[in-house]
Amino acid sequence: MKTKLDYYRIFYETARFCSFSTAAQHLYISQSAISQCIQQLEKDLGVQLFVRTRKGVSLTSEGKILFFKVENAISSIEQGENQLERLRHLEAGELKIAAGDTITTHFLLKYLEDFHASYPDIRIEMANSYSSQMLSLVKEQKADLAFVNMPLQDDELVIEPCLEINDVFVCGPDFKLKASYSWNEVADFPLILLEKNSSSRRFLEENFKYKNISLNPQIEVAVHDLLIRFASIHLGVSCVIEQFSEEELQKGVVKKISLDPPLPKRSIGCAYLKNAPLSYAAKAFLDLIK
Repeated sequence: MKTKLDYYRIFYETARFCSFSTAAQHLYISQSAISQCIQQLEKDLGVQLFVRTRKGVSLTSEGKILFFKVENAISSIEQGENQLERLRHLEAGELKIAAGDTITTHFLLKYLEDFHASYPDIRIEMANSYSSQMLSLVKEQKADLAFVNMPLQDDELVIEPCLEINDVFVCGPDFKLKASYSWNEVADFPLILLEKNSSSRRFLEENFKYKNISLNPQIEVAVHDLLIRFASIHLGVSCVIEQFSEEELQKGVVKKISLDPPLPKRSIGCAYLKNAPLSYAAKAFLDLIK
């Protein structure tokens, strides 16, 4: 670019008002500064842009050509500025979240409802997959945030814990329980577990493997709610997330089996890119959760 963008703004305002003095007042600079900038712009471009009249100034034919282009450019810049302002005030934009059905239903749903009530103009997009694939969506910038079962680690991502959870074994309401069960005893039950490619299943198997115990489920399912449903009708013993099963436990739909010692606690985490700024919408959603 041969000249400064500020000169084009001065040219635009001068042409719009057909007056050096009015442009100076509008831009809060002196009339002499306006005149000097126009002279410099004319020198840079090698054409005369204005002619003086008794009423002020008017554009030359060359000035009219430039004004049309500058007007479009300034209009585009102003539209961009307005759009950014709307994004900053959460009056526009989108929020892209990756999360599994269980986390969405039992954890995120209430926050999504509150967020939409507060920021109805933000478009919410949801992607559903396994934790490892959801991290890829964030790294490919196809999702702003991914809510995943921890522990997980990725050098490109920040993964912050946002909810501590307990994994517990449950059985049907008619199952006769004793005070507590060893890990070996639980492993001998007809087990109902999530599919192998789920992070919850891997967490469970790794902990049992550490004690040299293999898990051989009788039934494998894809969704958490089926674990509760199948256990409630006495098809076997399920491993569920206690915080997501509170209602069924309180109502006696299923009963908790006391494991001695209990499984270690873990967390649901929120993952986002380490070296890229979060959108205003994503920041607001994280603030809501925190």
